[in-house]
Amino acid sequence: MIDPLAEVVTLLQPAARLSKIVQGASPWSINRSEAGQPFYCAVLEGGCRIAIDGYEPIELLSGDFVLIPAAYGVAMCSLEPPAPGVTTSDPIALGNGEYRIGALDSPVDARMLAGHCSFGSPDASLLVSLLPQIVHVRGEQRLATLVELVREESREQRPAREVVLARLLEVLLIEALRSMAGTNASPGLVRGLSDDRLAIAIRGMHENPTRAWTVAELAKEAALSRSTFFERFNRAVGVAPMEYLLAWRMALAKDLLRRNGGRVAEIAQRVGYSSASTFSVAFTRHVGRPPTQYAREEQLHADG
Repeated sequence: MIDPLAEVVTLLQPAARLSKIVQGASPWSINRSEAGQPFYCAVLEGGCRIAIDGYEPIELLSGDFVLIPAAYGVAMCSLEPPAPGVTTSDPIALGNGEYRIGALDSPVDARMLAGHCSFGSPDASLLVSLLPQIVHVRGEQRLATLVELVREESREQRPAREVVLARLLEVLLIEALRSMAGTNASPGLVRGLSDDRLAIAIRGMHENPTRAWTVAELAKEAALSRSTFFERFNRAVGVAPMEYLLAWRMALAKDLLRRNGGRVAEIAQRVGYSSASTFSVAFTRHVGRPPTQYAREEQLHADG
């Protein structure tokens, strides 16, 4: 059985960019502006508060893991924040990927692993839009183990380091996202998959993207009326069913074109279009470039 969540994470092509251990001595605070970069933080000891892009601050405690697939503004502080108007000096590098923040004469009362990963897929923004805006997981030992493996691997210069880190990050992302299933996740793929009825329809689209799906057929798969299915899908996933199907087909097509996985006519058939011309029109409208031009430019980019 095809797993839509695993497919999306694999297509994202996550790679480790930066991972560091931060030692905090209360009180401290730090603000970072990000350009939509994926950010994660795992609390190894103690705790802290984190506020993302205007959301209410979240209290993170030892063992907690937070993932923001597209962060723009991140504010972190100790559980007892500094007094208003008091600024914290920049983190001090201790070597070996470790940093200290807060007064040097105060005892360390928190240790965190914070890092950025990058998504190699040109479709990253589309795929990220299918994920929750914030993933906060508490008390998952498997995640803690994976985080420790990422930390160890990022510090060592062992053979195949980048390959191992990429695979670990894939597993870490999947584990974090599936830990959200059944919770109050923001609209996206995870929330859609946590609804048993919608999950049947989503898996159907992923397992058989070539089928000429209609909303009525998808609703039948989910054993729901057409109107109920449409409203429920929209509310859970954040886009209409056919919009999701189109986005998924285009993500697959881009991946096939990038990997030179066949002629345009073959790719058209593999993503559910009866002719190369119909596919080319849909692809050009969606991507802004014809498939042949897209493949050529991606190839030049890869070679360069």
